[in-house]
Amino acid sequence: MKLFAAELNFRAIAEEFQLPERFPEDVHADALQATDRHADQRRDLRDIPFVTIDPAGSMDLDQAVNIQDAPGTAGAGAGADDAGDATDGAGEGAARWRVLYAIADVGAFVDPAGPLMAESLQRGQTMYLPDEPTRLHPAELSEGSASLLPDQTRPAVVWDILLRDDGEVADFTVYRALIRSVKRFDYTEVEADMHGGTLHPAIAQLPEVGRARQRSDLRRKAINLRLPSISVERTQSEDGTERYLLGIDERQEMNDFNSELSLLAGMCAGEMMVRAGVGILRTLPPAGDKEIAAFDHSAHALGFDRSGRPIGELLADIDASTPRGMALMRDAQSLLRGAGYQQFGLAGGGAEAAEPEPAGAGGADSEKPAGADGACEGAGGADGAETEPSIHAGIGGHYAHVTAPLRRLVDRFATEICLAIASSQPIPEWVTANVDQVLGTMKSSGQTASAVDRACLKLTEAVVLQPWVGQNFNATVLNSDGGDKAKILVEEPPILTTCVGGPDEASTIKVTLIEAEPAARKVRFAWPAD
Repeated sequence: MKLFAAELNFRAIAEEFQLPERFPEDVHADALQATDRHADQRRDLRDIPFVTIDPAGSMDLDQAVNIQDAPGTAGAGAGADDAGDATDGAGEGAARWRVLYAIADVGAFVDPAGPLMAESLQRGQTMYLPDEPTRLHPAELSEGSASLLPDQTRPAVVWDILLRDDGEVADFTVYRALIRSVKRFDYTEVEADMHGGTLHPAIAQLPEVGRARQRSDLRRKAINLRLPSISVERTQSEDGTERYLLGIDERQEMNDFNSELSLLAGMCAGEMMVRAGVGILRTLPPAGDKEIAAFDHSAHALGFDRSGRPIGELLADIDASTPRGMALMRDAQSLLRGAGYQQFGLAGGGAEAAEPEPAGAGGADSEKPAGADGACEGAGGADGAETEPSIHAGIGGHYAHVTAPLRRLVDRFATEICLAIASSQPIPEWVTANVDQVLGTMKSSGQTASAVDRACLKLTEAVVLQPWVGQNFNATVLNSDGGDKAKILVEEPPILTTCVGGPDEASTIKVTLIEAEPAARKVRFAWPAD
């Protein structure tokens, strides 16, 4: 979860976790001088109008999209066949949409032997602090030459995907191309355009595609955490006292539809890797009975009943912009513990890198996968033994991270594997030579990102609540340990926390705020209230 805060200083957290404040000069120089290393391998898609959808003010634009009618369907425009050969193998009339999903081709700018590569292998991913992120790549690259900014010709990796009416994939391929984004949208803009019936032609069919994907077989069962953003605003009371207000930002429907495209590409990548017997998968073990039972207790206490439905279906119906909806989404993170990466079929042995459970402020994994099932004969384990590629249990299928290379190191490497598979070429040596270090860095940086996320949320809550020590708040008890501690939801301001005392599960209670200390990033409530 990203926090957008006003008048809060998160630099102490950056220092605590030793996040680098700047890049070495040789890295800046390398980024400034970097050019497209694969300029002679690209298809020219500049006549196709791509657009981007990102948070307002974003400059590191990883993804651009154009959705059109599939070739051979009524209404398919001129140029629909120019994008590539994704129709190979698809039956006539089988597909309704062609999704062209362009991803920044970061690998084309990074010399495997240069300073950019060495620095990114150390950093792993962008750390999103609310005031200023610590980026994976310098701004010259991430907000400049590699970013899919509007009205600029950019090298990209294009996932060319055919979808049926039911949201299932009919066929797909991936290739390098030149593209040109014609417009940069933020989520508020496209949400208003959707409701006003004025969506840009490139994304006019995104709501239909998004809904179809949400109804597809594996996606209906996905544990898709639509975590809302938290806003903090400074205000003054009538007596002039300065205070902060903590609120939940509305979760835009177009945000969810756009996320489906990223998931779709990752699912195709996972399927491609498993079929080829080589790749880097994003993995997640299934939740245990204990975790599922605890989630059901919390859901019941918050007024939600899944009545035997898959957890993913319940979460899909929840309004995450409400305090109770937000609390349930965050509680569902307990079902997604142990996410990691698995390599198979690559030199180096197929070691797995697992991450810690998601942080209280938001999971490290914002994308949940699906894809092909089936084993890969000969996939190597860490000890050289044969192992099957692991699934991501949030979906029940295979999945790979390939859509955020400006912000996440592993995407660059997984993308190169997919490009090699699609073109029947050897995987680049720089990929296989560095894969073990990539997975190790993703593990360590994932741990740091979770800890930073959690620290930022706790600091924000402590600052917001500090003026209210001694006051009573209404709360709902999600679960109790049977002793003197319980997990509660304070609805105003919206905080998921604990209290001392032994209230009954699913009860509505009053609690007293007994401590709010920003320096220690600590908040404590007590029951019964004073």
